[in-house]
Amino acid sequence: MIKKFLIIAVLLLSVMSCQRVSKKNAVKWSKETNKLKVLSTTPMIDYMVGQIGGDNTINGALITGNLDPHSYELVKGDNDKIGHADVIFYNGLGLEHGASLKTCLQKHAKAVSIAAEIEKKWPNEFIYLEGIPDPHIWMDVGLFAKAIDPIVSQLSDLDPEHQEAFRTNGQKLLEKMLAVDLGIKKLLKKIPSHNRYLITTHDAFFYFSRAYLSATENDYFERVSSPEGLAPDGQMSFSDILGIVDFALKYNISVLFSESNVSQDALKKVVSSIKKKQKRVKISPDELYGDAVGAKGSGAENYLEMMVHNARVIAKNLRGDHESN
Repeated sequence: MIKKFLIIAVLLLSVMSCQRVSKKNAVKWSKETNKLKVLSTTPMIDYMVGQIGGDNTINGALITGNLDPHSYELVKGDNDKIGHADVIFYNGLGLEHGASLKTCLQKHAKAVSIAAEIEKKWPNEFIYLEGIPDPHIWMDVGLFAKAIDPIVSQLSDLDPEHQEAFRTNGQKLLEKMLAVDLGIKKLLKKIPSHNRYLITTHDAFFYFSRAYLSATENDYFERVSSPEGLAPDGQMSFSDILGIVDFALKYNISVLFSESNVSQDALKKVVSSIKKKQKRVKISPDELYGDAVGAKGSGAENYLEMMVHNARVIAKNLRGDHESN
């Protein structure tokens, strides 16, 4: 009974925290009352909102830096942003599964799931791993671009006066994203098919593999492997390590890729085990960006820069040359 009571109490506090707004941090979101205040859970979504909203929105991301969006919990100041936002865009597909944030998004009347909006028109676009949806849809630029129309629509409904600007900006963003998508495809298809195999820290690159590494329609699952699952906060076993070692040996993989916001401990164990097989292997000195964009000066400071960076790093390492521009 006590345990049940505590669980109920925590959920109630989570809901209440979504609604509470302090005066101290509300200035940014309440100062300019003539502009839409748009909050996104991730920088990837926020990038699109910023491009579409332009000068007519005040926008920002809730989860920034190297924080893990899978396990993110609300912190001081988040309630102010949430409380003043005219709309909240979140990824969905289970990405934001931290208890307090998940509860807040489920209860919030102004929260919109990007994945749910895409699914309305394209219900078969998502990847499932053992029945669990893969939330990393931004890793396929062409797929993520399908979120542009729903964002334009939501902003236009809230601010009809600027709907033409939103539509124009949305079209420009679509053209930009499709150009990046095509550029990544051309770059990575230059890599021989037998070299297009990837080992990363956690399972964030299946959409990337399907869009940019696959040789056939259904072989993308076979081209990516990771010691950790869809969320890097899961438990990892010794058998997981051995599975990655076997994958590396089977496909003659000599370079492993770490991710900016995930510990390298698992990859180091894999490297150590592979070296025991008298096989040369290393972790790429250039990190990939999976669940987070890069810091200032990284060259991967926003969503599209992040994706281009990933493609260039992978191309350089898998081709074994420096023709990655």
